[in-house]
Amino acid sequence: MQKIDNLDEIIVSALREDVGDGDHSTLACIPPDAMGTAKMVMKQSGILCGAEVGRRVFEIVDSTLKVSLLKHDGDAVQVGDVVMTIEGHSGSILTAERTALNFMQRLSGIATETNRMVKMLEGLNTKLLDTRKTTPNMRLLEKYAVKCGGGTNHRIGLYDMVMLKDNHIDFAGGIEAAIDRTNKYLKEKGKDLRIEVEVRDLDELQRVLDHGGVHRIMLDNFTPELLAEAVKRIGGRYETEASGGITEATLRRYAETGVDFISVGALTHHIKSLDISLVKK
Repeated sequence: MQKIDNLDEIIVSALREDVGDGDHSTLACIPPDAMGTAKMVMKQSGILCGAEVGRRVFEIVDSTLKVSLLKHDGDAVQVGDVVMTIEGHSGSILTAERTALNFMQRLSGIATETNRMVKMLEGLNTKLLDTRKTTPNMRLLEKYAVKCGGGTNHRIGLYDMVMLKDNHIDFAGGIEAAIDRTNKYLKEKGKDLRIEVEVRDLDELQRVLDHGGVHRIMLDNFTPELLAEAVKRIGGRYETEASGGITEATLRRYAETGVDFISVGALTHHIKSLDISLVKK
C-alpha cells in the first residue's frame, strides 16, 4: 500500500467516533481474557482494497492481535474468499470489527467500480480519472482505491495543480485574464504547477487555442460529436479531458473520440460498498 501519512490519525478518529467511552456491548458479555479467531469473508466478488487499512485498525485497537492477510489490495476476489484472519483477544476483535469493515467495504467498492469502468475502455488510450468529489478526510484512501482498480488520480487537492473552472473564469473576467493572472502568480511564487482550463463550448476552446498558456483543456458537458471536433481542433497541442454528463452507456463513445482523459466524479462519491463479513473461525 502506498504510504498515507495521516493513516493512523484517520483510523484513530474513526475508532473514537465508534467506540466513544467504551464498547459496552463487548465489555458486558465478553470476558477480558477470552481468546478467539475470526476471518473476513467476501460476500461479493470484486477488487479488494483496504486490507492494509483493516489490518492497521486491528493493530491500533490491540497490538497483541495477530492479523494475517490472505488477499491483498488490488486482488480480484470471489464470493467466499477469506481475505484476512485475526487471532487474539475476542473483545478486541469485536471492537475493531465495524471500523475495519467500513474502511474495507467502501474502498473495495470504489476499486471494484473503477475496475469495471476501466475495462470498458480496453483497447483505447483514454485514461479514467477520479476527481476531488471525495469523502472529507478520506481523500487519499479513496484515491488509492481508484488506483487499485486501475484508474488514474487527477490532482490530489487545490495545491498540486491549477484548474481554472467556469467560476474562476467568470470571476476573473474571462479566459484570457484567468490564464494570464495564473501564469503571473505562479512565476511570482516560484511554483511549477500544471494549468488546466475548462471550456464550455467551441468558442471558448478557440479562445484558449489562440491564447495558449495552459497544459490541459477540460471539455465540459460536450456531446461525443462536439468532443470529437474539439479533440481534432486541439490536434495534440494540449492534453485533453472530458467531463460532465458522461454515463456508462456513453463512456466508450466519448473515449473513442481520442480524448486523453475522462474524469468521473461518481468513482468516489456515488459508490456502493462491497459486502464483506467478519465471522468467528
